[in-house]
Amino acid sequence: MKKKSTTIDWENLSKDQLLQVRIKDLGLHIAGSALEPLIQRLYQELEANGIDFRPPYYLADEWLCPDKEPIIGIPFCLSHPRLKSIEIEMMFEAEGDSPQSCIKLLRHECGHAINYAYKLYTRTRWRELFGSFSTKYSDIYRYQPYSKRFVVHLDDHYAQAHPDEDFAETFAVWLAPESSWRQKYGKWPAFQKLLYVDSLMKRIGHQRPVVTAQPSPPWAACRMRSTLASYYERKRNCLGSQFKGYYDDSLKVVFSTEQKSDVAVSAAKILRKYKRGVIDNLATWTGHRKFDLHKLINRIIERCEANRLYAADNPRELIGITTFLAAIACGTGHLSAQGRK
Repeated sequence: MKKKSTTIDWENLSKDQLLQVRIKDLGLHIAGSALEPLIQRLYQELEANGIDFRPPYYLADEWLCPDKEPIIGIPFCLSHPRLKSIEIEMMFEAEGDSPQSCIKLLRHECGHAINYAYKLYTRTRWRELFGSFSTKYSDIYRYQPYSKRFVVHLDDHYAQAHPDEDFAETFAVWLAPESSWRQKYGKWPAFQKLLYVDSLMKRIGHQRPVVTAQPSPPWAACRMRSTLASYYERKRNCLGSQFKGYYDDSLKVVFSTEQKSDVAVSAAKILRKYKRGVIDNLATWTGHRKFDLHKLINRIIERCEANRLYAADNPRELIGITTFLAAIACGTGHLSAQGRK
């Protein structure tokens, strides 16, 4: 006997009730959601650039294009405003939650999909410009923030993470109507990569893909048996120190959660006041780049503001936070950690 499908009462179910629902039972669809017009916008951009290929898509647990599979996975939380709200509450952010950030990510993943659909990574010129596709991914990578050998599209200079990401980022910049890539990158070494993509797309634009994706990936959201609560528990644990709220408990020990007479100043204000000196000292004793330490302290400031933490404007308070930041820096190895898109 076929089991009846579950109908979710989105209007009346509380957050706690939704967290106990299995993801596969949420009945999520891209059609009719805020994602649909953005995907159509991506397809229009492909058409305007003479590309017949239309990458398929599905709802997944994160942004991804599976290795050598020309299909785009989109976080299921973006398919419904309630889920987007829960994602932000649980993870402090929802990647791609604005139309601007979402279309940027769609262009990036489309670059992966085209790379896989036509096996572009096997071409000699591709390898000469971007590197070996077989290079192993790492959970961490160092990047040069001012390098002109790479385009800048997603945050954290993601083109420098791997040759596959370099191509996807270059494709995304080439595809974006507003990028003005010829003017912006004309004097950069990265311009050669953009010219290659431009020439390559003209050659393959009307060709049939040599690889097609399976229509229903086994890791799709419609097959996820975890409840939302279990999903977020695993997600936080997997992210570890990369979880945006990972340091919250420690910060509440370093600073005060109450605005008392002796700790009447915002902790974020104290950090901003002494940021330059703290960064100089940390760079000297930890060996980390000031660029990465600057990002770390900005993240800590953001969490101090979110948790409404207070501090006393005195040297003792400064010693505590400097020691805390040094412990983080020494324990992370590379501060520019980033997962794969």
